[in-house]
Amino acid sequence: MQIANDADLKETSQNNKYQITVFITSRESVCDECKETLGTSAWITLDSNKKALCLSCADLDHLVFLPSGDSALTRRAGKYSTLSAVVVRWSKSRKRYERQGLLVEEQALEKAEEECLNDADVRALKRERAAEKRTIIDKQFVANFANKIRRNYPKMPQGLEKVIANHACRKYSGRVGRTQAAKEFDDDALFLAVNAHIRHARTNYDELLAKGYDRKHARSLVDDEIQEILKLWESEK
Repeated sequence: MQIANDADLKETSQNNKYQITVFITSRESVCDECKETLGTSAWITLDSNKKALCLSCADLDHLVFLPSGDSALTRRAGKYSTLSAVVVRWSKSRKRYERQGLLVEEQALEKAEEECLNDADVRALKRERAAEKRTIIDKQFVANFANKIRRNYPKMPQGLEKVIANHACRKYSGRVGRTQAAKEFDDDALFLAVNAHIRHARTNYDELLAKGYDRKHARSLVDDEIQEILKLWESEK
């Protein structure tokens, strides 16, 4: 039974173990050794000849399943388990196998769970400190970004540079403040951030879009107004 070209036993150097892969099937499956009909969503692995084996025939049925989600628990359970197997399922939307968890020996999982319970508070504290550090770094970056905007546009209303910086540097927004150019405080990135603020907050650009205007056409209609405001903010006089 063929699952996919890359569905095979893969050797890994980690802990000198073989990485055994178990596949959760999406179609009717039959074990090529015991000939048992496994149905859909069966858990199988492949031998060296790419023959499908149920977990019993593959001598993996004594292992217990540990779902993905807790990296510390998974790492420790895999370390303590003499035999383990990665469980994957084919994703139709992403066109690839995605990891679902790990099959490990029960005693290994119990030992890993005990260790994780013992240092859970320590790991939680480390995560909190890391989050706090990222927050401090982000706040400092936004402040520096705002200062650079003020330097380039000294006549803009007081405090507006902070509004623009906070918006442009918003996490996961894909906005100009998150680009590499912005992180280096490139003048073009600063210009784009200020330009975008003026377009949306100080012209009727959004109204034009709401009326069905093409984006490029709408931009051309408000461009002169934007340029006038930029000149006023750039002027030292």
